[in-house]
Amino acid sequence: MFKFFKWLFGLGKPRSSYEKEVFSPNQRLAAKIMLKNGRITYSVVKDGKILVRDSYLGFDLRGDTPIRDNLMLVRALSKTFDDTWETKWGEEHYIRNHYNEETLYLSENSGKKRLFTLRFRVFDDGVAFRYEIPPQPEFQRLVIANELTEFNVDINGQAWHIPAYQPDRYEYNYEKSFIYELERSVHTPLTIETPVGYLLSIHEAALYNYGSMTIKPNTRGVLSSDITPLSDGAKAYVELPFNTPWRVIMVADNALELTTNRMILNLNDPPKENFDWVRPLKFIGIWWAMFVGEWTWAEGPRHGATTEHAKEYIDACVRLGVPGLLIEGWNNGWNGDWLENGPTNDFLHPVKGFDLDEVAEYAKENGVELVGHHETVGYVDNYERQLEEAYRYYAEHNIHYIKPGYAGSFMVIQGRREYHHSQLGVLHYQKALELAAKYHIMLDVHEPIKGTGIERTFPNLLSREGARGQEYEGGALSPSHTTILPFTRLLSGGMDYTSGIFDITNGTKRIATTLAKQLAYYVVIFSGMQMAADRPRFYEEKFPKAYEFIRDVPVSWEKTVPILGQIGQYYIVARQGRDSEDWYVGGVTNEEGHRVRLNLDFLSDGQYEATIYRDGDGAHYREEPFAIDVSSRKVTKNDNLDIFMAPGGGFAVSIKKQ
Repeated sequence: MFKFFKWLFGLGKPRSSYEKEVFSPNQRLAAKIMLKNGRITYSVVKDGKILVRDSYLGFDLRGDTPIRDNLMLVRALSKTFDDTWETKWGEEHYIRNHYNEETLYLSENSGKKRLFTLRFRVFDDGVAFRYEIPPQPEFQRLVIANELTEFNVDINGQAWHIPAYQPDRYEYNYEKSFIYELERSVHTPLTIETPVGYLLSIHEAALYNYGSMTIKPNTRGVLSSDITPLSDGAKAYVELPFNTPWRVIMVADNALELTTNRMILNLNDPPKENFDWVRPLKFIGIWWAMFVGEWTWAEGPRHGATTEHAKEYIDACVRLGVPGLLIEGWNNGWNGDWLENGPTNDFLHPVKGFDLDEVAEYAKENGVELVGHHETVGYVDNYERQLEEAYRYYAEHNIHYIKPGYAGSFMVIQGRREYHHSQLGVLHYQKALELAAKYHIMLDVHEPIKGTGIERTFPNLLSREGARGQEYEGGALSPSHTTILPFTRLLSGGMDYTSGIFDITNGTKRIATTLAKQLAYYVVIFSGMQMAADRPRFYEEKFPKAYEFIRDVPVSWEKTVPILGQIGQYYIVARQGRDSEDWYVGGVTNEEGHRVRLNLDFLSDGQYEATIYRDGDGAHYREEPFAIDVSSRKVTKNDNLDIFMAPGGGFAVSIKKQ
């Protein structure tokens, strides 16, 4: 392999200076790449306006000199790529992947004359680049001490962010501040409104065998990559050849346009094996009853995961028309303080009172998919000792969906406490995903590594958590939270928000939404595994009419059309069901009420039946959360709907072709 790279790098005459402007296919966006005085920089311009000023690139290495200085360009290659690919499931059935690429083959002019490549791709809606390091005679393994990638955005821009390196990982409320006010590392996607009116979101794609990139100001006051360190302080140990994840800058004319950016998926490889067995899923669960104290995870008189309860829930799945059931608390490890039980959790044996053979057979007879549960409490060493056997155990019981959890402030890997989003954490999540594929198992990962689009390559990764969901209700979430997620966290992929809580005024977990807003979540918050999280009786006995929307709404989509939205204010989106002519619309608002005029011009020709689930008279997330109005009318693409969203409220609409 080294001979090939030597030949490739030797094709051109080295240049000490270089400047190239790489335009997007529509010519509006450009990455300007410059080599000057031995250092490489890039900038980003749209419509002649600078969005990212000259930003340095490179690495600090442990035990070696940095890769950043005395650089020379050996060769540059340009290409254009344009393709449309089909998703197995997702927010779009078909996604266009269209970009112009510039690849720079670089060498140091002195010293070890190390070689590396910078590959830039410029899309109509953003810029991405990555480092590629080939093997070399004196340079076959490296320890990265720091990645020197800069994102030199205007410090007067305003950003929506959550803190990095905190005990609850990604599970924090978003804050809005000026860039110049940022002092500590924040997670990506980092969404920024620039002073010139464009929206940016800094993120990464195809994260493998490397620490997650967080962002913080460097000593120059410029936003810079801050790779999550290992416990020994190193950012990554890598064998060559090695490619970093893609560094991604999404660019949009407005916030609404940002929500349909598909760069993260496009920067990942197609599947390398057959995933035709993958199916998205809607499911209920023996879960929320535990949160509100009706049942317990631990064994005892109120234990939730019993054979009797499981069979009752399977019967409820049949009545409710829901194909899946999640069962938590079924295995040994939940008694006492379960957060302390990670080193001894047993994923191979059910507790007394839960007969997995009987439950699995009953589920099969009734056509219900069981969703298994593995709560590791972050003790990866214990989990990996059982991992393959635990997957095989589930597969033998016809269980092909798993919700793994990694609660806890750190992971215990190789006997050390590591961040969930360190290189070792990333390697574990990937190992679990690939092993799951071997057993035709699909995952909904909680306390995950953030989404970077790898579900394109591994479609059995159906969903993940990675932000505050409804388990934080009861005072830790504001109504504005879900009006921020579409412009931040959801840019990285689907999220299991555990929607559909109808027991809104429960004193243990009082919900800060109206009933109609709970329905809206099924359209607003995409997930390849979508949970109807409340207890069946609240769907069947309390609000059966409202439940009809949850029963009918798809999990996978043909097309997504954002309609209206302002970050932190409101968001409205329409989605067409996969391989269907039916559409569904969801809208959510913050603490303030909003009236919207919903144009239906996204529909095709012909007549539709629209069923509208809206906040009723006097609805308010605190004072009257249950007020809901359900009505139907005939509509065409020339019609519009006038809808008021109450404070903390929302609406959902199913529009079915006649």
